[in-house]
Amino acid sequence: MKTGRRVFITDCEGPISKNDNAFELMSRIVPRGDRLFTLISRYDDVLADVVKKSGYKAGDTLKLILPFLKAYGATDELLKEFSSQNVLLVLGADETLRFINNLMPSFIVSTSYEQYITSLCDIIGFPRANTYCTKLNIDEYQLPPEEVVKLKTIAEEISSMPLIEVPGGAVSINDLPEESRATVQRLDEIFWKEISDMQAGKMLKEVNPVGGFEKANAVKDIAKKTNVNLSDVIYVGDSITDVDPFWLVRKAGGLAISFNGNRYAVREAEIAVMSYHTDITTILADVFNRFGKQKVLELVENWSPNALRPLCDPSLFRKFRTLYPEKAPIIKRITADNMEKVSTESSFFRKTVRGEAVGKLG
Repeated sequence: MKTGRRVFITDCEGPISKNDNAFELMSRIVPRGDRLFTLISRYDDVLADVVKKSGYKAGDTLKLILPFLKAYGATDELLKEFSSQNVLLVLGADETLRFINNLMPSFIVSTSYEQYITSLCDIIGFPRANTYCTKLNIDEYQLPPEEVVKLKTIAEEISSMPLIEVPGGAVSINDLPEESRATVQRLDEIFWKEISDMQAGKMLKEVNPVGGFEKANAVKDIAKKTNVNLSDVIYVGDSITDVDPFWLVRKAGGLAISFNGNRYAVREAEIAVMSYHTDITTILADVFNRFGKQKVLELVENWSPNALRPLCDPSLFRKFRTLYPEKAPIIKRITADNMEKVSTESSFFRKTVRGEAVGKLG
């Protein structure tokens, strides 16, 4: 028998922090690392969402970049130190997590490396035991000198490639422009033949990023541990790595919320939030906890202070009116009719919050 309580689950980078820790690590450690990461991230989008490569999942970017991080001197201590010094929270995130964690069991499910998640938990006081993330001990991998040279050469080659363009609605590799198809083909050779045959290939085989179906598995594990139905789960995400948990939760009758999400997130969520502050997450979680999913959907469809007042905690409402004395943040119910418009609006807003470089990543 399941209990009557509900559970809150959120992605980290996007809904909680403005960082893309892996992008930032690459930018700091690897020459032209920002360009290298962006191109590999686009490749990740193609493999996960267009080609649907067997055994591959959204977020596996975080294992594809490891050979290059290692070749340029990354260590566990460097990752830990860099992460601890560069956590950048969305406004209100620490307060939101404290409030919601007092309401109901709360969890972070993130593709991020554990060094980053541990740092974030230390900063905001969130229980590390309530997190799922990508386990990584980069120090255990040793590369021969000749591989280091080769990997640096490959990094330079990839950084010089044209960016992959993924048209909206692409369902096969043939839907990509010819130049992008050629780039994908070369990257296939690099990762699944050349690097796979190196010592560095062990990282591709052994590191298992928590993205895509692994995030969905984490949600299932949380539901089992907390003894709740998936219909009693509220999940907040923002990117392609959240597509699988969004689908899982929504199909079961739970609530899927895109917070400053990109097109992949908006496509699978039910509610789109566009906000510089996480107080809206707090409010929606509070209403979900008190009344369930249907009341949240009704609130969003009739979004106004008058509709909100009788549904949420009085202290939250007072804070909401203080933060937004005139114009409230944008919240929309996502439908088949407005999905394209909401996707465009949310993707644009996402870049204003997280910056152009991070905001345009999948």
